[in-house]
Amino acid sequence: MTRGRSLRSQLYRDARIMGDLQAAAKGPGAYAKRYARRKTYAKTNSATRAILRALGLSR
Repeated sequence: MTRGRSLRSQLYRDARIMGDLQAAAKGPGAYAKRYARRKTYAKTNSATRAILRALGLSR
């Protein structure tokens, strides 16, 4: 049996899905901007996390 998701993670996931749906409703340009922004944030957050981990300040 797998562990269920926490309520908080489920709410964040649902909010992310709703944001995607709202952007998609505005058209492909809005969705493309959202997609690009999320990918950029993921890359910069990953780099920041790697630096902090190297310094022993993150898990």
